[in-house]
Amino acid sequence: MEISRPFKPFSFLSLSLYLYLFIFISKTVVPLSLSTSEEQNTYIVQVQHDAKPSIFPTHKHWYDASLKSLSSSSSSSDADDSITRVIHTYENVLHGFSAKLSPSLVRKLENLPGVISVIPEQVRHLDTTRSPEFLGLKTSDNAGLLKESDFGSDLVIGVIDTGIWPERQSFNDRDLGPIPPKWKGQCVSGYHFPATSCNRKLIGARFFCGGYEATNGKMNETTEYRSPRDSDGHGTHTASIAAGRYVFPASTLGYARGVAAGMAPKARLAAYKVCWNAGCYDSDILAAFDAAVSDRVDVISLSVGGVVVPYYLDAIAIGAFGATDAGIFVSASAGNGGPGGLTVTNVAPWVTTVGAGSMDRDFPADVKLGNGKIIAGESVYSGPGLDPKRLYPLTYAGSEGGDGYSSSLCLEGSLDPKFVKGKIVVCDRGINSRAAKGEVVKKAGGIGMILANGVFDGEGLVADCHVLPATAVGAASGDLIRRYISSSSKSKNPATATIVSRGTRLGLKPAPLVASFSARGPNPESPEILKPDVIAPGLNILAAWPDKVGPSGLPSDKRKTEFNILSGTSMACPHVSGLAALLKAAHPEWSPAAIRSALMTTAYVRDNLGKTMLDESTGNTSTVMDFGTGHVHPQKAIAPGLVYDLTSYDYIDFLCNSNYTVKNIQAITRKKADCSGARQAGHVGNLNYPSLSVVFQQYGKQKMSTHFIRAVTNVGDAKSVYVAKVIPPEGATVTVQPEKLVFRRVGQKLNFLVRVQKRAVKLAPGSTSMTSGSLIWEDGKHTVTSPIVVTMQQPL
Repeated sequence: MEISRPFKPFSFLSLSLYLYLFIFISKTVVPLSLSTSEEQNTYIVQVQHDAKPSIFPTHKHWYDASLKSLSSSSSSSDADDSITRVIHTYENVLHGFSAKLSPSLVRKLENLPGVISVIPEQVRHLDTTRSPEFLGLKTSDNAGLLKESDFGSDLVIGVIDTGIWPERQSFNDRDLGPIPPKWKGQCVSGYHFPATSCNRKLIGARFFCGGYEATNGKMNETTEYRSPRDSDGHGTHTASIAAGRYVFPASTLGYARGVAAGMAPKARLAAYKVCWNAGCYDSDILAAFDAAVSDRVDVISLSVGGVVVPYYLDAIAIGAFGATDAGIFVSASAGNGGPGGLTVTNVAPWVTTVGAGSMDRDFPADVKLGNGKIIAGESVYSGPGLDPKRLYPLTYAGSEGGDGYSSSLCLEGSLDPKFVKGKIVVCDRGINSRAAKGEVVKKAGGIGMILANGVFDGEGLVADCHVLPATAVGAASGDLIRRYISSSSKSKNPATATIVSRGTRLGLKPAPLVASFSARGPNPESPEILKPDVIAPGLNILAAWPDKVGPSGLPSDKRKTEFNILSGTSMACPHVSGLAALLKAAHPEWSPAAIRSALMTTAYVRDNLGKTMLDESTGNTSTVMDFGTGHVHPQKAIAPGLVYDLTSYDYIDFLCNSNYTVKNIQAITRKKADCSGARQAGHVGNLNYPSLSVVFQQYGKQKMSTHFIRAVTNVGDAKSVYVAKVIPPEGATVTVQPEKLVFRRVGQKLNFLVRVQKRAVKLAPGSTSMTSGSLIWEDGKHTVTSPIVVTMQQPL
């Protein structure tokens, strides 16, 4: 195991000598290859903050001078000037800067004293009239989370996303009090976004595009706004889910009629625009985190995903740690890579990772085939529809001209009009957007579309706003329709069908389901930390939408709607962000970890039929790898009884036990860690997390065991006694010591130990098996539940 020595501060003299010697040697001995022939990319450079020589008035002056000195050593007279340009400087969540650098300059920077790490930038991508009621947040209640938190008043939620459309009624400031005096943020004006766009509801707005433009060149301002204004819709949607005001009437094209409201209707909003047409760039995301901490937000909501890398290379994990260290609750979407395993993202333990579930509402649009069969589908469409009493010619795009593959997916330009004109066309899901497939069909003369899931998508359905009569069907139904088309082509009766829309349907059972697309565990980086943490409504969520974007999101769609229906863990994340604001308002003394614990230990796993939630993709029973600790239950989270609390130093111990080097840990935390004590005291699973997960490597052993040390803080009644109840994972033995916790005051913390033993199971080399159970602490009033997960792994 490598342990790096902490860097020591160095003087301006030593830096200057180093730079001048470096330049002299570079010019006279081995010239650096810094010409434009080298590919340049954006990097995030972390530095030791106190290493700045005193001669420089600011850190940015120091960064600029250092880069200029290094890049001037280029042997090429036409070296690209962008090499020396600092894109963003960071002061709060990390110390350093981002810049566009050549590989050779990166190597030199990595060896400079005071430089902790040089991280290559990643590009990330974007991963309600019913959900407040579904979650039990009723304004008519005399008590409960909304009333006790005053609807989140004076709490500030920072939404890092695509910006905001400030004119929406969801962001009106009617009857709100003055802006909280703690607020230090700004309303940054820009293209089509005057400073007057902000009010007592939307109290801050900023945009960050330096990283985006460093890679893609100057933005096209005919298609994007160089301002906090939202040209995509995603940011407006997520912001209103978190903290939208009450708006009536609300609907999308007549669907989902009702009163629209966010989770924390009186909470203040700050929009941080970091996502553009080409994606969301790490350097810009970090700049938004940095600004949000400086601005004094209480909650950060991030519906952006990416690949899982070690935490010291993950800009979101680094930014989130800095925010959490400042007392800010950070929630992030789990990703839309489901239903496969190992797909969950944003897995750092200091981030609350949110998966997606369904509600008890859908938008049925069934397919009626010529053979009389009715196939369930789902869609949102408003316009001239198909006659439900008439049958229309039906064809599969993959069998009608084209190259087969691209036409089966209904990609742009793939359909031959002579084959599809006047027909309902079956398109396979994948590659291009679901709504775009309908546009391709419409351009080719088709009159309707049936969008069929692939095998990997399973049976999960998403209601999209289409530009022609259309519906989505599951994988099995898609196969059935294709077989009907194939068999009809061999007979004298051509295939026919129609699409019958049934509007909005409420009171569905079972609900909730784990959404098919919701990313699943296990945690690829830290399997001892169960992820996702919880699930929340994320399927077919209605929320605010910009004027300039059609409900399908397609450039050709000129329809306008004040609200739109979208699906994704992007929609689930702001539900939890808003709930966190309510909990923080009701309990100002709670830490981010305490808030997450309250949400996790009170979550439920049973649907409205009283059975374990089902997996939408298969119809089978879901597991902890799908839903984490369960579906959020805000009315119980306000009074959890006990919480599992954590500090920044607990996370440092976790990183030590994860075998991160001292330098790696400093890159994440900005703190110099002494790992000797942490490694002696426990293992990676001993982080005081509200779930308990162990991975046993069998290696021929017959019996394996481990232990968890946990501490719970009493936030319930002053004098209370909790008794442990264990539901062990199948084949495991679980003991708890002590079995009874006696509290004498609020705020008192007590420790307990959980020992887990399990015999080896028969597994093929390289395979795993997972079982789960629960540890429940009860005092007759509160039920505090933590899942126990045991994974058996047979090495190759």
